[in-house]
Amino acid sequence: MLVAKDLVGDEPFAVLLGDVLIPGENPATKQLIDVYEATGTGAIAVEEVPRDKTHLYGIVDGEPAPQPPFGERLLRIRDLVEKPKPEKAPSNLAITGRYVLPSAIFDCLERTEPGAGGEIQLTDALRILARETGLWALIYEGISYDAGDKLGFLKATVELGLLNPEFGADFRAYLKTLKL
Repeated sequence: MLVAKDLVGDEPFAVLLGDVLIPGENPATKQLIDVYEATGTGAIAVEEVPRDKTHLYGIVDGEPAPQPPFGERLLRIRDLVEKPKPEKAPSNLAITGRYVLPSAIFDCLERTEPGAGGEIQLTDALRILARETGLWALIYEGISYDAGDKLGFLKATVELGLLNPEFGADFRAYLKTLKL
């Protein structure tokens, strides 16, 4: 992400992970932009996951900080933990691959030591940002598909294919012909 520093300058910006699909009429990124515009502070999208799946995600430790119009869906992040075991997870709120961040994240990234795999981890830089300037977690409205997971990719393909106005009806008819 540091390679984008010169392009971003001092402006807030969005990060969207390409293997996470979040369809819907009220995009998760727009919801995060609304949080940023209302508070002037960065925000990340989170969603509830089963406790036994926390080891697959970055998990937030947040405290409710309800504000209109977000209500109980808005939390002030105290900490973030990358892929904790269920018994060590501070919550079951998983980072979902959508972020709206201030340019201050670049300074945090530059001060972040390489972590897992010898790489600089965004989660570690977000921990610094949360401590120093604040960071929100928003339980976004909508559903996500993890297309980086084989089953998640298949679910996204089928469910979004069925919703497609151009060929959804034909696709549904085809699926009904399958002999399972």
